[in-house]
Amino acid sequence: MMRAWILPILLVVCGSAGATGLLLGGRPVPAMVFLLAFALFAGLNSPLVFPRSIGAAEARERSAVDHRPVVYWRPGCAYCLRLRLRLGRRARRLHWVDIWRDPAGAAEVRAANDGNETVPTVVVAGRPHTNPDPAWVREQLTS
Repeated sequence: MMRAWILPILLVVCGSAGATGLLLGGRPVPAMVFLLAFALFAGLNSPLVFPRSIGAAEARERSAVDHRPVVYWRPGCAYCLRLRLRLGRRARRLHWVDIWRDPAGAAEVRAANDGNETVPTVVVAGRPHTNPDPAWVREQLTS
């Protein structure tokens, strides 16, 4: 659980330190902008941006019933964030598995990617696709 928050916490701490330096130098407006930029970047890299994650076993079961893709992801992954943001509201229709929270999900990703934990890995109809184009994933939701 804590591992997913390390990057966002570090970003807030670094942003706070930089803003404090600017503030002590008598530059309050740049300090505020600096802190807000780091806070925004921390928020984008936090688990809060992604839909609630479920376990790999539950995701497989749900996908078998509703035929929706399963997305294996991890916090801090720029490609996962890109996929999430480009899907927009449609992202809630997918089943999301955080591989840092679910060892079984991490094992499935390693099995699909020659032992590497390459994410996002999207499983559609039982076939894994590593870092697919977001437009392709959107098409899988409509078909």
